[in-house]
Amino acid sequence: MRRSRVLALVVAGVLVIAGVGWVVASRLRSPADEAASRRPPKPSLITAPVERRKLTSTVTVSGTLTYGSPLPVTLAGMVGGSGGGGGIGGANGAPQRVTTAPKPGPLRAGQTLMQVNGRPVFALRGKKPMYRPLVPGTEGKDVEQLQRALRVKATGVFDAATVAAVRRWYAKRGYKAQEPDLEARKNLQQLRQAVQTAKETLAADRKALNEGLDVRPLRIRHDNARRDLKAAEKALEEAPEMTPEQDTQLAALRRAVRAAEEQVLTAEQALAEARKPAPTPTTTVTPAPTPSAVDTSLLEMKAANARQDLDDARQAVAAYEEQIRVERDKRLEELRKAVRVAKEAEATAAQALSRARKVSPLRQKVTHSTANLADAQALLAEFRKTYGVSVPAGEIVFLPKLPARIDKAEVKPGDTIEGKVATVTSSTFAVTGSVEAKEAKLLRAGQEASMETMDGTQLPATLSAVGEAAKTEEEKPDGEENESETGSVPVLLTPGSSKALKSLVGSPMTVRISVGSTEGEVLAVPVTAVVTSADGRPRVRVALDGDRTREVEVRAGLTADGDVEVTPVRAGDLKEGDRVVVSDA
Repeated sequence: MRRSRVLALVVAGVLVIAGVGWVVASRLRSPADEAASRRPPKPSLITAPVERRKLTSTVTVSGTLTYGSPLPVTLAGMVGGSGGGGGIGGANGAPQRVTTAPKPGPLRAGQTLMQVNGRPVFALRGKKPMYRPLVPGTEGKDVEQLQRALRVKATGVFDAATVAAVRRWYAKRGYKAQEPDLEARKNLQQLRQAVQTAKETLAADRKALNEGLDVRPLRIRHDNARRDLKAAEKALEEAPEMTPEQDTQLAALRRAVRAAEEQVLTAEQALAEARKPAPTPTTTVTPAPTPSAVDTSLLEMKAANARQDLDDARQAVAAYEEQIRVERDKRLEELRKAVRVAKEAEATAAQALSRARKVSPLRQKVTHSTANLADAQALLAEFRKTYGVSVPAGEIVFLPKLPARIDKAEVKPGDTIEGKVATVTSSTFAVTGSVEAKEAKLLRAGQEASMETMDGTQLPATLSAVGEAAKTEEEKPDGEENESETGSVPVLLTPGSSKALKSLVGSPMTVRISVGSTEGEVLAVPVTAVVTSADGRPRVRVALDGDRTREVEVRAGLTADGDVEVTPVRAGDLKEGDRVVVSDA
């Protein structure tokens, strides 16, 4: 029993020692075994399946969602005052200080954008920027633009109707239109006084000239000649058709004609009665005695004498009227001659007076005074053209599109105006970004796109502009760089819907612009699977069993997202599900 136990212990010990030796032996490697374990595995083919699907080629843009058409707003000049200079100076040299800053949000046509020195700055629709003060008499397209905004007849001239419209516009919004300031009123008063002084000086110089000993006698002679001329002209103008004596004599002759006409009528009536036949008797009566032949002849003689007297009377009237006409013509000719003589005398006197005035030592003073008066009147007239209600250059901001929205206020109350006061945008959304110059060649306005938000939401979009047209006003420096040199080209996209985008303004967007697609499903393989052989023809290698391959000549088509459309030159050489080699290792 004891011997058996000892034997068992010995066998167990041998087994333990043998196990430990096997374990140690399995962990120990010879240098040859270690080298063999570090050899690279046998090369194998890396393949990808041939797929049938529609390919769409895209250009990816990393952009930012913003409001569209950002535009910086600056003031064209002073707010308030009557001048039109720019800079920061206000009326009477006071600085232009913001009293009410632009408030971000919607901006409508006619709305007050801000206040400067208590004066309003209005936003109106117009493509032409404000660049000068508009005062009475100003003409131009900017005036016509203002008139259309105020809804008055667009004449292009800042006229009385425009002045009235400006007054109403300001009053309706609780402001007073810009009237001439104190300096302008002082200037007007000074110009008026200058004209009055020039008139008084000229009158005094003329009086001194006319009262001079070398001029006064000739002036008196000229005055007399002018009076004589006026009297002669008045006599000619008021000359009667006939004298009172002629009128009386002509009336008497005409009465004689009327009396002769009455005598002729009486004689002819008596003769007609005498020539009437006796009436036929109806009863037995004693016949009346018949007029004798001598009595009828007498009546005929009386009638003939009466007619002769009438002819003589009429001839007497005609002869006297002719006499009156001749005498009147003679009288008029004498009056006309008197007028001519008076004109010659007046001209001679005027010439003598003019010559005396020209050679007079006081003439030069009158000439200078006349020129001074003309200059003063011209200055006053020119000043009056622009005097009155005006629109200062800084009180109107014309924007191409309204309504819009104030995106950002660049000033705050108390600031002085030195440049940009706000940035306005349209109420629509846009995505701005840039692409490489080589990708920009594939882009055209109107191409469809898909924009993806940070949470993965997909939204439709459209490419609106590429290159220069996609730049905002703020992105346009004075000296433009060549896009081919900068390597990037700006792009502008418009979302297909504005729903729920307001909260995403300013957030990044990934936009994929579709630049081409296949008409339907095609065979597609990775771009790395297509190789060009020595003959210049593209091929793919189709993997077979045992790492064997078969080359298939193909025609390459559209490339999109790392895949390329392929069509086997020989039908059936390549089909969906085949695996093509993309790498040998």
